[in-house]
Amino acid sequence: MARANLTRTSIVAAAADLGDRDGFDAISVSALARHVGVQPASLYSHVRDRAAVLDGVHELALAELADRIAEETAGRSGRDALAGLAAAHRDYAREHPGRWTALQRPAASETVASDAARRLVSFTWAVLRAYVLTDEELVHATRFVGAAINGFLTLERSSAFDHRHPDVELSWRRTIDALHRALTSWP
Repeated sequence: MARANLTRTSIVAAAADLGDRDGFDAISVSALARHVGVQPASLYSHVRDRAAVLDGVHELALAELADRIAEETAGRSGRDALAGLAAAHRDYAREHPGRWTALQRPAASETVASDAARRLVSFTWAVLRAYVLTDEELVHATRFVGAAINGFLTLERSSAFDHRHPDVELSWRRTIDALHRALTSWP
């Protein structure tokens, strides 16, 4: 990245790429500066500090995941939409491990209030509203679905499923089926 092209957006994108390549914890101002070919001081006119860069990666990941969810769930409902939602998460985690890790850390208040976060929640709730949940139950169901998907993906990423048969894909489909059944009979 040429020095003249430095912007907050380009720096955050470069940090996300660095995190995907080397791991989220490898993102530092000095590593990022080396990655984009500038001195660390050159970054500070665009980003406040490392925390701001990490928050930017978090928000970028939210936006990208929201786009994936929108694509995977468009025109679907019920179990098909739920499977699309889960697939969006799973594919994103596989393709962007550093960005996925960013999504696992506590979000800054600015990130929570961002358009990206609102879009992600909106698309998720659009899927879950098909299960005829009240607004309060929608929050509980969102937490439940998120915990199940994230738990599965965390175990899969740590190779915890590699030592057992049957195939992990069957377990994934069973997880989606179980989520669908639980949401269909939600209290």
